[in-house]
Amino acid sequence: MSANPTPEYLKGLVDELRKLPAETGWVEFKENNSDPEAIGEYLSALSNTAALADKTNAYLVWGIKDGTHEVTGTTFKPFAAKKGNENLESWLSHSIEPRLHFNFYELEYETKPIVILEIPRAHGRPVQFHGTEFIRVSSYCKKLKDFSEQERDLWRTFDTTSFEEGVAAPHADTATVLSLLDYPAYFDLLEQTLPEDRAKILSRLEEDRLIVKDTAGKWNITNLGAILFARDLKEFKALARKAVRIVVYDGRNRLKTLREQTSPRGYAAGFERLIELVNALLPRTEEIGQARRREVPLYPELAIRELIPNALIHQDFSVSGSGPMIEIFSDRMEITNPGLPLVKTERFLDSPPRSRNEDLASLMRRFGICEERGSGVDKVVAEIEKNQLPAPLFETSEGFTRAILFTHRPLRDMSSADRARACYLHACLRYVERQPMTNLSLRTRLAISEPNKAMASRIIADTVKEGLIKPEDPTQGKKYAKYIPFWA
Repeated sequence: MSANPTPEYLKGLVDELRKLPAETGWVEFKENNSDPEAIGEYLSALSNTAALADKTNAYLVWGIKDGTHEVTGTTFKPFAAKKGNENLESWLSHSIEPRLHFNFYELEYETKPIVILEIPRAHGRPVQFHGTEFIRVSSYCKKLKDFSEQERDLWRTFDTTSFEEGVAAPHADTATVLSLLDYPAYFDLLEQTLPEDRAKILSRLEEDRLIVKDTAGKWNITNLGAILFARDLKEFKALARKAVRIVVYDGRNRLKTLREQTSPRGYAAGFERLIELVNALLPRTEEIGQARRREVPLYPELAIRELIPNALIHQDFSVSGSGPMIEIFSDRMEITNPGLPLVKTERFLDSPPRSRNEDLASLMRRFGICEERGSGVDKVVAEIEKNQLPAPLFETSEGFTRAILFTHRPLRDMSSADRARACYLHACLRYVERQPMTNLSLRTRLAISEPNKAMASRIIADTVKEGLIKPEDPTQGKKYAKYIPFWA
């Protein structure tokens, strides 16, 4: 993650960690325990357990009570702490093998001091502390050698290489690396000055595993590096079909194509250009103000900026021969990616984030392109409601996941399924905002006037019948009834 994450990001991270079950093996909460030996054992155990759990990072958090996750604050000061005469951070660094690029972060959370130790997952072999490998068993650090089943599973994990770790271009020299990758875009996205020295550029790319050294001292460009920063994905044979395709159709079906275009650059380097291209191809409508006319987009740009990165990040790269596609029809926009989602489509709005491409998601978050904490769909639904558009549709079909945005349609022209979906997503959005849905809130969402509130009641009743929502209190009379999603 970024060397200097924002306070907002850190607070959001703590929010998400506190929501996790108490027995989560890759997160540990402490109050004031600052024993260096214990911290070293946790570094090893949490890093190894994160690999078993297929998590990019593990976390040791001070100032949160274990079990209840109550915020207590901490007196632990990692940057002032020492082991003997040596700074704690330095001592931990050379006590861990292989080296881990862990980070301590201090922040104020709910007016109390909190410390986060972010620990990267183990790669290639188990992490040792003073020559001993540890693992988390229940809520304790144990020696890995005493748990043979977990040890076998951990080594099996190392034998399974993620997509990001795969090699897109092997044995490249410095000039080839710099010609194939848009390295200036990497520094631009991080808002950092481009180093003048080539060695420093390569060192930074290596830190994020966009490139790795081979045994001969040359460079392997990883899939992660290529998919994010390729100047042209066609230069990487295995990734050429992963370039984003944009197709514009004449009308509501696929019978006649008006235009087809491919975005050839890596997802991070070419993201802004991709958004500009999509916006240029989308139909627009004319809005008449008091003094002048102006063209406005049919879809909120914020929704597009959330859904496109989701499709890029959550795709299944093992599906060969296909990549993300954006299709534009006269009445809708469809964003499709290969692979089935890791959570059910009806739970997109509330489920904790899960990504099959953790490293890709983490970097895209650092670049400010996506929200890894799972708030993206919330934003999409909220923006759609604000613009009084039909509810988005999330669906799966034959190994693909698709998000669909619709142009404006009067309520009278919506099908019963459209109305029920709008009602359900509105209830979901209200629930995650800690508010139940009411007849009034649904009328506001669907622009139903007060004299027609019976229409809102019928939509609610139909949605209850479909099993998508339920009364918050079944004993409450219908006049004052409040509703929540079926899963709440």
